[in-house]
Amino acid sequence: MARSAPSFASFTAGELSPRLEGRTNLEKYREGLAELTNMVVMPHGGVTRRPGTEFLGEVKDSSVKTRLIPFQFKTSDTYILEFGNQVMRVYRDGLVVLNATDKTITNATAANPVVITANSHGFSNGDEIYIDNVGGMTQLNGRQFRVANKTTNTFRLKNLFNEDIDGSAFSAYTSGGTATLIYETPTPYAAADIFNLRFAQSADVMYIVHPSYPIRTLTRSGHNNWTFATLTITGSPSPNINNATNQYPSVVTFFEQRLIFANTNNNPQTLWMSKNGDYTNFTTGSGDDDALVYTIAANQVNAIRYLSATRVLTVGTSGGEYVVTASNDGPITPTTTLIRKYSNYGSALIEPVQVADVTLFVQRGKRKIREFKYVGEVNTAAYQAPEMTILAEHITKGGLTQFAYQQEPDSVVWATRQDGTLLGMTYRREEDVVAWHKHIIGGSFSGGQAVVESIATLPSDTGEDRLFMIVKRTINGQTKRYIEQMKPFDFGGVTTNAHFVDSGLSYAGSAVNSLTGLHHLSGQTLEVLVNGASHPQSTVANGGINLSFSATTAAVGYGFTSAMKTLRVESGSADGTSQGKPKRIHAISLRLFETVGIEVGNSPDNIDRIPFRDSSMAMDQAIPLFTGDKEIEFRGGYGEDRIYVQQNQALPMTVLSFYPRMNTFDI
Repeated sequence: MARSAPSFASFTAGELSPRLEGRTNLEKYREGLAELTNMVVMPHGGVTRRPGTEFLGEVKDSSVKTRLIPFQFKTSDTYILEFGNQVMRVYRDGLVVLNATDKTITNATAANPVVITANSHGFSNGDEIYIDNVGGMTQLNGRQFRVANKTTNTFRLKNLFNEDIDGSAFSAYTSGGTATLIYETPTPYAAADIFNLRFAQSADVMYIVHPSYPIRTLTRSGHNNWTFATLTITGSPSPNINNATNQYPSVVTFFEQRLIFANTNNNPQTLWMSKNGDYTNFTTGSGDDDALVYTIAANQVNAIRYLSATRVLTVGTSGGEYVVTASNDGPITPTTTLIRKYSNYGSALIEPVQVADVTLFVQRGKRKIREFKYVGEVNTAAYQAPEMTILAEHITKGGLTQFAYQQEPDSVVWATRQDGTLLGMTYRREEDVVAWHKHIIGGSFSGGQAVVESIATLPSDTGEDRLFMIVKRTINGQTKRYIEQMKPFDFGGVTTNAHFVDSGLSYAGSAVNSLTGLHHLSGQTLEVLVNGASHPQSTVANGGINLSFSATTAAVGYGFTSAMKTLRVESGSADGTSQGKPKRIHAISLRLFETVGIEVGNSPDNIDRIPFRDSSMAMDQAIPLFTGDKEIEFRGGYGEDRIYVQQNQALPMTVLSFYPRMNTFDI
């Protein structure tokens, strides 16, 4: 019998493919895991529980697929644009943008249904409004409603489930209040086309392209003042790019002070580059700053799928990857432009992401992610496109649909999978960290998991970029699509600030015995964290829940389980490997950071909870976060050589390393 105490000191390989279960000789084997769900690999080596998501609002029409597009003027002035079926809404600082003009409320009936009086309000049936500052009937404040049965001066309130608002138990109206339309602007884009829109932004103007729509600009003049316009192009480039039905560009970017379009239906391999510094002027010529038109010469017609501007212009096509440079190592001009092909993988119709000077793109089959990077001098060396999913090919099963990059805090590339699973890849190539993890967002859709349909990120000056998503669920028998924001990873090291629930809301204020404002989760059974301590699950009724003890802080939403499971432990034995031999883990030490509530065993069905609370601590008060080592006896028999760790309470968990002690029997 051989005694051993293997060290699991790093998890920077992330979740690995089941096909690697036999590769105990692989360097990444000991740093990898068989499962990593709802946890994020930190570049330092440990894994931490992902934060929950905060509910921001419902999309305009939950019956159709909707897309999020980021708009950034500067890091302190950013927006999320909600593109639905021929309509756009705007979110800023986590709040939906409202119209500039309020309508003054003069009465609200405490009846079923509630009827609002607002003289000459101008609303239409079906309009969505935001009500606030109502005196007396405070149950209406801070909520969105739909307008119904409108007259010139009155209208009835419905909730977002299209149910009448029963105000018979509300406080009596006393005075004041405002009703404000949610800001919307019409767009030409049908729901079926919005995920094929491509865009490039310069200051307050975004250029939007789609092969079936004329090139348009979206201009921001204020938080609630956005304008779409058809782009007017000067010059007569041949072929033309903005005057033929279904012959418009599919791709757009900026590079070296030029606006560049590419790929129309009739000219899928052609690029149009504007005059230098004059984005709408496509007058061609031989001068250095003149516009130019370039068609890639190739044996096959491979449509241009993306343009990525770094130190060079990368052109991804359906059949290969090209680089645009100048013959004299200077800026591109009509007489010096060169386009060289460097690989033949081909790209899917998915917008890539840029990380530093690297372009990460999805290969044509939508399963593999490749890293297109420069090696050596531009004109004397080459580019490579190594695969980022080679050790975790299983994780993209079904195909990817969208990409987004969150630079801060830990450099994570997020992706959506066809089945609605959110995937993450911690990506720090300078530290040799490429680590995959998957995330199942709380709630359900049609009896299965909740579906993440769109993602987008925005930078911030607060130390963490923000990840936004649209999540589809079945709630109260209806399909609902909600816009949500992942909460910051850094919750201040205080359990009362923790938010490990999905589609959730937080409360901080004077002591209360109930929580309201949960109308979007009507009828749902939710996880509750009160004063930093776990609270029994509660079901939402009439937009709220009752508490077992008073709360000054709370987080309420869907619960989710975070879990990690090792590959088969390789600890060696007296005569070689421990693989294929009876073995038993009898104890384990876990090194934790700011953690409360954790279960350890060899499977989800055979685990023990590690105690953190002692007899001196009140049950309705937060347990101090624990940093250090926890040692427990390990439940499990002979032949079981995996370690499973999970957290299913609305509490934080960060695992830095663990150290099992085990016996291996040579037979």
